Amino acid sequence: MLSFSDVTPGERLVVRYRLAEGQAGGHFSDALGELREVTEESVSIQTRTELVRIPRAAITHAKRVPQAPARRRPRVPRSE
Repeated sequence: MLSFSDVTPGERLVVRYRLAEGQAGGHFSDALGELREVTEESVSIQTRTELVRIPRAAITHAKRVPQAPARRRPRVPRSE
């Protein structure tokens, strides 16, 4: 697993973590996005839709991932 002392804010990561008892969605979840903050207690990841704060004790796996590919232009419908 990735050591959080080796990463800096702004790097893109994927983090798998255990959900708290009673949370919907199964036993685990993933956060994919930009690392914002690392503290003794938690790691904050800015995903596409929200800032996710993950307790470090809940993290099972973490790794760096490449930057997201550039978005494509929307397709233009063909005129008939």
